[in-house]
Amino acid sequence: MRDFSSDHRWLSLNTATVRKQGNLVEIIEACARHGIRAIDPWRDQVAAVGLDRAVRAVRDAGLELSGYCRGGMFVADAAHRLEARDDNRRAVDEAAALGASCIVLVVGGLPQYSRPGSAASKDIAAARTQVHDGIAEMLEYARGAKLPLAIEPLHPAYAGDRACVNTTRQALDICDTLDPQRSGMLGVALDVYHIWWDPELMGQIARAGKDRLLAFHVCDWLVPTKDILNDRGMMGDGVIDIKSVRAAVEAQGYAGYSEIEIFSNDWWSRPMDEVLRICIERHRTAV
Repeated sequence: MRDFSSDHRWLSLNTATVRKQGNLVEIIEACARHGIRAIDPWRDQVAAVGLDRAVRAVRDAGLELSGYCRGGMFVADAAHRLEARDDNRRAVDEAAALGASCIVLVVGGLPQYSRPGSAASKDIAAARTQVHDGIAEMLEYARGAKLPLAIEPLHPAYAGDRACVNTTRQALDICDTLDPQRSGMLGVALDVYHIWWDPELMGQIARAGKDRLLAFHVCDWLVPTKDILNDRGMMGDGVIDIKSVRAAVEAQGYAGYSEIEIFSNDWWSRPMDEVLRICIERHRTAV
């Protein structure tokens, strides 16, 4: 396992971590001040400053992109499926312009939450079928841009509204069905917040292997958790054995960024430079 204790070369910042403290350009400038060399921006943040300006800011700061958040939300009623397809194609185009290494897919839950305005449904099996079909369609478009897709399994608490793919096994089953040749174009983004509890996790990481492991995200699970969405912990403040999960991922040959992604009302209330300083410190000690 790589030694992160002496530097933060392999730290990437998911820009949601400080989304309340500044716009994307300001976040990029702060990362440059702190020697952070990679980011994973969100589409709404890019839209707020404009794609061209975002591309220039990334280029001028010399940053890499460990991913692009997010594609997906495939589940919709018949009237909204074309909207979902076109939106995901735009995500591919944006990610390619920014030079992202992959697009992170949050696949969607039930249609009324994935694509607001869709007719309500309680059929989660049908939702999972739509996810499979939506990824298959997006994959063909992404191949043209040579842009890998990374399915992110989310904690089961999000199955209804955000993602009906909730385990690494489920995500890899989709990968094996749609990309049996392991082309490198379809894999997983593993976020310890969502997967740490899974008794199959270590075996599924080994199953993934190097060519399916496209992104690795870190934060921590607080006990008690006050808000399932916006109360993630800073690494080292919770109960996740982050180093063991990273060791398993790196044992398969993963050598990419360890991306910090913290959705937290607490951390959003603090100055950006303070948050980044602590992120760097914890990346060296707790990750």
